[in-house]
Amino acid sequence: MIEVRNISKWFGARQVLRDVSFEVEKGEILGFLGPNGAGKTTSLRILTGYFPPDKGTVKIGGYNITQNPLAVKQKLGYFPEHNPLYPEMTVDGYLRFVARIKGVRGKEETKRVNTVVAECGLENVRHRLIKRLSKGYKQRVGLAQALVNDPEVLLLDEPTIGLDPKQIYEIRQLIKALAGQKTVILSTHILPEVSMVCTKVVIIKDGQVVAKDNPENLTAQKGYVEILARAPKEEFTAYLKNIPEVKEVEAKMEDNFIRAYIHFDPQYEIRPKLTQGIVQSGWELLELRPRRKSLEEVFVQLVTKEAS
Repeated sequence: MIEVRNISKWFGARQVLRDVSFEVEKGEILGFLGPNGAGKTTSLRILTGYFPPDKGTVKIGGYNITQNPLAVKQKLGYFPEHNPLYPEMTVDGYLRFVARIKGVRGKEETKRVNTVVAECGLENVRHRLIKRLSKGYKQRVGLAQALVNDPEVLLLDEPTIGLDPKQIYEIRQLIKALAGQKTVILSTHILPEVSMVCTKVVIIKDGQVVAKDNPENLTAQKGYVEILARAPKEEFTAYLKNIPEVKEVEAKMEDNFIRAYIHFDPQYEIRPKLTQGIVQSGWELLELRPRRKSLEEVFVQLVTKEAS
């Protein structure tokens, strides 16, 4: 659905994007992460056709953004970082205004406005002036305007910035409900939000992509596994430490079970050997899984690594 190939962008002598590439499949929600000034907003503006890349290509729904800008824009809904609202208009009036700008008219205009008002939970404030709304409701209106033309692709730039925890949760639930229906790129600083909502993650630093994968793969630590078993602690720990590929073992009792964290040489796949040895020893294996970092730890590690 979205194909970004080697895009670069300069502002004067300053290069802000360097060969950025990624893909988003239909129905996926991609988390687009990076520190301030990394190039996230510039990337989203290129995807909207606001300005072209100086190098590289962007295709959305099979259309090249520079060669077929109108065809691409018909597929897009965009929620910019600074929510473009008209405070003297009512919610209903504003959404109808945006719908008409996007070519949605007549009965379809009323139908689409009714739909996004319901989807974004705006029924109770529909006829209220936008300037009278709370920050959370204003963000809902911003999301509704991005959805009013029923786009295939939704670009969201910091949709939860400045919100309190309850408002963040409400917007997050609205975004989660779009999974499978829309293809979404979500630019945000709130990393737990990405873990809860996104099916894929791209991390950008100084205009370059430093990681792209699903959250599960990004947070899995290479060379680390976690085991939960029913076994004698001393005997079980000794068994693990005697495996040649194992570098370190940390074990502790949890009720009648033992939980062990194992660091091993990542060039070897030791899980089959572990499973076989535990079963042959007559112990009960309950869990064997990769040990994970938080997405925050992965993000900081990647950004620090690239910075150094």
